[in-house]
Amino acid sequence: MMTQKKAEKAERLAAEVRRQFGAEAITRFMRTLPAFRTEADIPDQFRKLLDRLDGAEKSGVGWRRR
Repeated sequence: MMTQKKAEKAERLAAEVRRQFGAEAITRFMRTLPAFRTEADIPDQFRKLLDRLDGAEKSGVGWRRR
């Protein structure tokens, strides 16, 4: 069981990680890495799913997991 202080520290850490991953510089850097690059010739089904994911990220859905 987590104490209140540990829970608050974990929440602050999670918020900081989300903030840093959302930074434009990190986003640009991640796109240069092969593991995070999308292929140009992926099937339409996967392209649609990626588009939905992008839309969810832009709207802020899913950032607060519990």
